[in-house]
Amino acid sequence: MADSAAHSAPANPHQERCAMSGHDAELDQFRQEVSCAVLLERATPPWQLDRKGSTRRALKYRRHQGEVVIVNHDGRGWWDAQGSAKGDVFDLVQFLDPHLNFGQVRKVLRPFVGLSPTYPEALPKRETSQADRPLPERWASRPRLRPGSRAWDYLTGARALPRTVLLAASEADAVRDGAYRSAWFAHRDPAGQVCHIEVRGPDFKGSLRGGTKTLFRLTGGLSPCRLAVLEAPIDALSLAALENIRRDTIYVATGGGIGPGTIDAIRAVLTGLRAAGSVLVSAADANTAGDRFASQHQTIAVEAGIPFERLRPTNGTDWNDVLRQGRGV
Repeated sequence: MADSAAHSAPANPHQERCAMSGHDAELDQFRQEVSCAVLLERATPPWQLDRKGSTRRALKYRRHQGEVVIVNHDGRGWWDAQGSAKGDVFDLVQFLDPHLNFGQVRKVLRPFVGLSPTYPEALPKRETSQADRPLPERWASRPRLRPGSRAWDYLTGARALPRTVLLAASEADAVRDGAYRSAWFAHRDPAGQVCHIEVRGPDFKGSLRGGTKTLFRLTGGLSPCRLAVLEAPIDALSLAALENIRRDTIYVATGGGIGPGTIDAIRAVLTGLRAAGSVLVSAADANTAGDRFASQHQTIAVEAGIPFERLRPTNGTDWNDVLRQGRGV
């Protein structure tokens, strides 16, 4: 990401953002899944972490003489140690390159979704806490999803997911019982290890820190030839419920945006689908962001030589809306 040395912001950037945002799922995704530390580390020229001057709550990055930026709020915020500039990832992009308008800022941020900074390995070790444990260990420490558990009650109640689908997800070890009535949804690496955990509950939506997104997946049968790509794991399970878990289908969720790890995972699945009748079905949300994701899905399918179909929710924003309306929830 190229940037200039100037530190002045464009005229009224906040007004420009407010005018363009409204309720925009992509903007929410950028806030949650793009780290200010990654933006600095991958800038041109890159900013360097000052290890001695940093803590895990306040990361000090330097570049050139006198340029110092502090990253805080777990990578979601930043401030200029030499001036008054501060803000979130959108402000940081415009701080690095004041000539960009907000539409250009969005284009800059898209490749950074889901990427992790290098600072955890660079900072001094501290006493290990629960949140610092490797994700496979944290996953293994949670109970399997089972009837009567708090996560099960949330998924069958508020989310209207049927017993058959949840039992299939539990058997595949795709969902586990999280804390505070939440459900944990696994993304796995090519070796099958848990590499990212999405968390959904009545009062929380997010992910455990330290992960790398690939795909949440539920496979319907032994020889699938159809890949259904959705945004959220609950939507993937909802479509599986509406289709009675088609045996020819792998239901996957990207966790929202499509970073490099997710693209590689989709390509790997498509490689295994190179058979007569294979198809990639984009079942992303029925909104502007969903249509944009569908366009990305189509590009991946075309590059892989796989036919593409768009399955857009017709009675709601996403497939869980469709499922809940159909079941009167």
